[in-house]
Amino acid sequence: MTLKLSVIGCGYLGATHAACMSSLGFEVVGVDTDPDKVASLSRGELPFYEPGLDTLLEAEMKTGRLSFTTDFSAVADADVHFVCVGTPQSKDGLAADLSYVKASVAAIAPYLKKGALVVGKSTVPVGTGDEVVALIKQVRPDLVEGVDFDVASNPEFLREGFAVEDTLTPNRLVVGVANDRAEEILKEVYEPVIALGTPWIRADLPTAELVKVAANSFLATKISFINAMAEVCEAAGGDVTVLAKAIGYDPRIGNRFLQAGIGFGGGCLPKDIRAFMARAQELGADQALEFLREIDNINLRARQRVIDVVRADLSEDLTQYKIAVLGATFKPDSDDVRDSPALDIAAQLQAAGAKVVVHDPKAIENARKRFPALGFAESVHECVKDSDLILHLTEWREYRDIDPATLTSLVKKQIVIDGRNALDRDKWRKAGWKFHALGRTD
Repeated sequence: MTLKLSVIGCGYLGATHAACMSSLGFEVVGVDTDPDKVASLSRGELPFYEPGLDTLLEAEMKTGRLSFTTDFSAVADADVHFVCVGTPQSKDGLAADLSYVKASVAAIAPYLKKGALVVGKSTVPVGTGDEVVALIKQVRPDLVEGVDFDVASNPEFLREGFAVEDTLTPNRLVVGVANDRAEEILKEVYEPVIALGTPWIRADLPTAELVKVAANSFLATKISFINAMAEVCEAAGGDVTVLAKAIGYDPRIGNRFLQAGIGFGGGCLPKDIRAFMARAQELGADQALEFLREIDNINLRARQRVIDVVRADLSEDLTQYKIAVLGATFKPDSDDVRDSPALDIAAQLQAAGAKVVVHDPKAIENARKRFPALGFAESVHECVKDSDLILHLTEWREYRDIDPATLTSLVKKQIVIDGRNALDRDKWRKAGWKFHALGRTD
């Protein structure tokens, strides 16, 4: 029997998973409470930017295997339910807000058929799987866990900009299950992926839930470490880019995520490390993760350091200056502006009295919704026109490819601050620009 799948929550993670599972040959129904999002996806149109996913979605909609709806009863025939809803930071603390997870499970529970498998893909605090089991039992007292239904964890490791690749050719598949039956169902779902030689890791539910937050915490630590080294390099007259290159050759360290700059943002790393700390405290293991508090502080301090450099180059009083900001997203090849360091810096500079104009290749509309008071430009030339300083804050390729000589006649002052250590410093200086980058003092 061919499995039928449901995907609950059709945002970035859910839409990607639904389209990719359809491409593996499964009948998939995606369910979301947002009618506009469902309408867009049903037309084969993405409501966000992700390279390659638009063409995959369009192709899969034509097969008839993939559909989207707001009606939760549409999941009644599904054998496997993937829960892909958001788990944002709580408004009143560091912990993850699980209301969307709980609401989703409560919504599908009445329609679970016997033998169904509910799979959590959202990043959740350890112990959430047990809460899901209890909720299903509450709504459906007629179902026996391990007999009539099972709950599993299958954390995602998607990189924005590479979501399709990371779903269909991941570097590992992690499943948290309570029995062999649940594992075998997931092996059937991922059979084509496993056939590629993808490592398969079976764990219990708590361990699988911990894997994602542990991975994100490690990445956050590595990023904040090199930013801490950038602070020391500036104080000592060193060059963090050379330091990073040197330590990156050590195979125990590696060179990835060693690019000093304005730090991490987005919808995952910041809120995940905070939720991890909150959950550790609940478990009485808060001392084990105390280091993450400083990781978070280093990350936020990197943003302030950019503002300090701006003031050093211009004036403590910024009211007479125009600042051009190149980049609004937290990373390139995305339109995601959640907790974007670039937009945070732009907003702080505007609050300090500067005229700030932002450009981004894909995220102008998203950025405008979050910060409507900022200025926005449709082109780089429009953005930098009459500016006193350029801030490079998202490392889009088109910014790295800029010929600085073409901007010289447009600006009032030839000053650029590279917040990502991604621009060619020599090229900009040869064109007559004053060039600053975090962690580099020459």
